[in-house]
Amino acid sequence: MLNGQTTCVEAVSFYLQRIAKNAHLNSFLEVYAEEALQRAKELDELQDGKVGKLHGVVVAIKDVICYKEHHVSAASKILEGFSSIYNASAVERLLAEGAIIIGRNNCDEFAMGSSNENSAFGNVLNAKDSERVPGGSSGGSAVAVQADLCMISLGSDTGGSVRQPADFCGIVGLKPSYGKISRYGLIAYASSFDQIGIFGKSVEDVALVLEVIAGADDFDSTVSTREIPAYSQMLNDANKKYKIAYFEDAINHSSLDSEIRSSIKSFIEELKDDGHIVEAVPFELIDYIVPAYYILTTAEASSNLSRFDGIKYGYAAKEDFDDLTEFYKKTRSAGFGKEVKRRIMLGTFVLSAGYYDAYFTKAQQVRRILFDTTQKIFKEYDAIISPTVPSPAFKFGEKSNDPVEMFLADIYTVFANLVGVPGISLPLFSHSSGMPFGLQLMTSHDEEGTLLNISRSFIKLNKVRNVEVNTTNIG
Repeated sequence: MLNGQTTCVEAVSFYLQRIAKNAHLNSFLEVYAEEALQRAKELDELQDGKVGKLHGVVVAIKDVICYKEHHVSAASKILEGFSSIYNASAVERLLAEGAIIIGRNNCDEFAMGSSNENSAFGNVLNAKDSERVPGGSSGGSAVAVQADLCMISLGSDTGGSVRQPADFCGIVGLKPSYGKISRYGLIAYASSFDQIGIFGKSVEDVALVLEVIAGADDFDSTVSTREIPAYSQMLNDANKKYKIAYFEDAINHSSLDSEIRSSIKSFIEELKDDGHIVEAVPFELIDYIVPAYYILTTAEASSNLSRFDGIKYGYAAKEDFDDLTEFYKKTRSAGFGKEVKRRIMLGTFVLSAGYYDAYFTKAQQVRRILFDTTQKIFKEYDAIISPTVPSPAFKFGEKSNDPVEMFLADIYTVFANLVGVPGISLPLFSHSSGMPFGLQLMTSHDEEGTLLNISRSFIKLNKVRNVEVNTTNIG
C-alpha cells in the first residue's frame, strides 16, 4: 500500500481470510467482501499523487454508524432490514482519504452494555479466551482489531464503550473530547455523552485516523469548530516530562482487583523514576459517578429511542390491534431486548413529574460539580491516570444476572463522558488470569495532542519494562 510492499487487494484478501477463519468470534454482523475487493482494486490503480492519508487502510465500523446503502441495526431486532440512506460524517471522511470499509461489527444493542452479551445477534467472543467477554458495547469492533480482522475499527463511547473493550482485548482505545468527531450518522443513545471512538494496535495509528475524521461539520451543531492539527505529526515529545494526577480513592476503591491496583501503583513509581511528577489529588465523588451517569444517560435514551416505533421502518408487530397505542407496545416489547427496555423504563421514571427533581436535576448538579472539579485539576496537571476497569475480562454470565454489578464495571470510564474530556486505554499490563488490562489516561478538553504524546511515552516506558505491546502501524 503506502509503503509499496503490498497491494490493497492483497491486504483486503488477507483480512477476508482472517475474518472467515475467525467467524466463531461473531465480531462481524456483515462483511462487504466483493465491495471491499472492488474498492481495493480501484485504489491500486491510483497514481501516487492522488492517494489519501488512509490509502488502503482496512476499517470496520460498529453497527451504530451509518454507511450509505448498507444495513445498520444497532444490533437490535427493531431495526431489522433497515439500510442507511446516507453516510455518517466519519465514514465520509474515511472514504475520502482512501480507507476501505470491510464490514460492520456486532455490539451491545443500541450501545447499551459492558460485555457484548446484549446483542440480538449473539455474543462476541474475546479472541484471547472465548469463555470471556470482549467488553462492551463496542465488543465486535475491539475484537476485530484484537484478532487482526482489520487494521482499524470505529466504535462509539457513551460511558466507556471504546476504552473498556480495548482494555479487555489488549489494544488501544481512544474516546476523543465530546464534540471532537461529528455524531452525524451515529445512532443516538445519550446525545450529550455519545462520541465516536477509535480502536487500533498503536497510538500512531489512532492519531492518524483521528486527524482524518475529527473536525467541524455543518450536520452536527455540537461539534467543535477548532482547527484539527496533524496529530500524527505531533508525536515527537517522547522524552518530555509531565505533571500527572491520580485519584487515591480510585486506586484504593474496594471494587478494584488487587493485581490491577498493584500494577498501577508500581507503574506510578516507575513514572516518577522516569522524571514525571505524579501526585495523588483528593477526589471524594467517585461513588456518585455511576449513579449520576446512569440517571442522565437513561433519561436521554428514553427520549432518543422513542423514534423506534415500527411505523416507518424496522420491525413491526404483525398481530391485529385495536388501536395505535397497543401496536406501539407490542412492537417495542418484541423489538427491544431486555437491557434496552430496562434503561428506557429507568429513564422514563427519572423524567417523570414526581421524580424529576429528586433524580434528574440532582444528577445534573453532580455532573456540574464533577466538571468544575476536573477543570481545577487540569489547571495544575497535564493528565489524570486511573484504572480503565475494576477487573480484567470476566466470564460470560458472570455479571449478567446482576444489573447493578454490571453497571459498576463502568466506574472508571464514565467520568470522562460526564465531563466531556478525552480518554484513552493503553494496553500495558497482564493479569495472572492470562488476560490483558490497561491504564486509562485523560487530559483536558481538546487536548488530544497531549493525550497522544503522553500515551506514546507511557508505551515507550512500558517497552523498556519488557512488556509485550503490539505496535504494528498502518502508515
